[in-house]
Amino acid sequence: MNLTTLKQLKPSEWEEAANGYRSTGDMAAKSKDHVENVVTAGIRKSLRGEAADAAIAELKRVAANFHYTQVQCGLVSAALNGFAHDMAAARRKLLSALDDAEARSFTVGPDGSVGYPAAQPKNGVELPPEAGSTTGATEPTAQAVGRQAANLNPNPHAPAAQEIADRIAGALRDATEADEKWAPKVRALTADDDLTVSDSDWKDTRSDMDGVREAGREYLDAIGGPPKDGTAKANAEWWAGLTPEEREAYLSLDPALVGRLDGLPSDVRDEANRVVLDETQAEHRLQLNAVPKPPANEWTWITAGGYPSKVHTDEWMEWERKHGDQYRRLEASLKGMDALRNRFDQTGERGLPEAYLLGFSAEGNGRAIVATGNPDTAEHQAVYVPGTTANLSKVEGDIDRMTQLWRQTQEAAPGGSVSTITWLGYDAPQDIVKDAPFEHYAYDGAPAYRQFLDGLEASHSGPGEPHRTAVGHSYGTTLIGAAAQTGDLNADDVILAGSPGVKVGSAEEMDVPQGHVWNQEADGDKVPDIGRWGHGGSQWSLGGGVFLIPSDEVFGANQMNTDAEGGGGPGGTKGVEGHSGYWDESSTALKNQALVVVGEYGDVTAPE
Repeated sequence: MNLTTLKQLKPSEWEEAANGYRSTGDMAAKSKDHVENVVTAGIRKSLRGEAADAAIAELKRVAANFHYTQVQCGLVSAALNGFAHDMAAARRKLLSALDDAEARSFTVGPDGSVGYPAAQPKNGVELPPEAGSTTGATEPTAQAVGRQAANLNPNPHAPAAQEIADRIAGALRDATEADEKWAPKVRALTADDDLTVSDSDWKDTRSDMDGVREAGREYLDAIGGPPKDGTAKANAEWWAGLTPEEREAYLSLDPALVGRLDGLPSDVRDEANRVVLDETQAEHRLQLNAVPKPPANEWTWITAGGYPSKVHTDEWMEWERKHGDQYRRLEASLKGMDALRNRFDQTGERGLPEAYLLGFSAEGNGRAIVATGNPDTAEHQAVYVPGTTANLSKVEGDIDRMTQLWRQTQEAAPGGSVSTITWLGYDAPQDIVKDAPFEHYAYDGAPAYRQFLDGLEASHSGPGEPHRTAVGHSYGTTLIGAAAQTGDLNADDVILAGSPGVKVGSAEEMDVPQGHVWNQEADGDKVPDIGRWGHGGSQWSLGGGVFLIPSDEVFGANQMNTDAEGGGGPGGTKGVEGHSGYWDESSTALKNQALVVVGEYGDVTAPE
């Protein structure tokens, strides 16, 4: 890039173009939300039949196009702002050097060379050193040689002229490098000229995002990132201090970072995590399609010892050795992602509010945090922690439990403002025998749970303070107990269901007001018995090998009824048995949980 071009360049024009793309992206986002949460939700609420299903399918494609448009426009906007930032920095450097040259009456040539005048004679006798000219350098060794030559020059203007020339050369170098860096990134931001958003399109989007983020590292550094290991409150303050353009830059270039920051508004985290979900799901589907499918002839029969035996075929065993683990991992991960989308698609059914994806990752066993209803505006929040074997592939059941709880809260307090949240934000034990006896899963996950609860407080925008309930099932209750034992549990009530133990010796140690710890133990639930007799490995010992659990009277929790009152039937309630029925629709157990969540404690029933 030459001096004249850089001098005349107007970074504001690139910023205006970026604002145009950002506005287009915002319109696409609003259109997507309207299609999903108003139009499609209205159809689900009011219509049934093949025509309704076909319309919903078409609307999903329209919403997908709007979302893709939003993401792509965000990337273009961020790229243009990043380019403008880099060019503005180079231009400021150039203009500063030109101002210094003018102040010294130096001349600057189109090639960046700097001319300096002859020196004034001393006492009118000596011959003055002649005028001269110099060009700048950017390489350190060349700069050092140039400075040395200038210092030896008898004209005292030479050193200043060399320094200005070096600054001009540096500004032109920076501008050229910025142009060469950003030009291919911006040119790459193109989409197919069709109306189908394919997995390949999302794969290209992730590649584009990585490229623009790398090119825009200096731009993001200039904005300033979130505080390292910051609290939820600090994260919220950082986000509140950003301009709309700066927020767009982080949302577009690093949605995974934005999506996992506790304390940020729920709609912002949802927007970021849905981008990560789209990109990850597309990537996993493409990977799965590239893996050879398992052979159809998995089994065969052989005769061993005179008896027929069913065994795997050689072809299947070879496939299993090469591809089995990868194939099952991708299938399991995609199953969980499909479950998230299924919840999105339920919005509007029987009045169900929209879902917010507050956390997502496919790494390891996976992470998923899903809210039914906006927690930032809800008067009541319930945050549920699942237990042993919970992972991304099985998240649908845990999401359904909080969907059922939300519906029941509307029975307990019609029109109540409630958000029920499934928090799969930790590595749960994956095996009852091999993993569940160990306490480190609970203690490892406890800080993240506390941080999430703090984040709900920091992002809340409704009137007054929300009423917050921590809900745990099985090993999830152990995590909640560990969170209360090792720090401040930002909750007003705690509900424990099927608990094997909670790491503390009494309800008073659960870090909620006295009388606000609630427990449920259904008939036939063996897990509390395992905890009671020490097979949980490390709960709270009574001595003699017997362990204290929340179902024990001495623990001091409010015991809630899980049995049917007056029988079941239409409009009635039913009892639950075993370890997994605490969220059965219309059950007494679910009704009592809902009453606690909405603060109607006087209607909670206790076992006889």
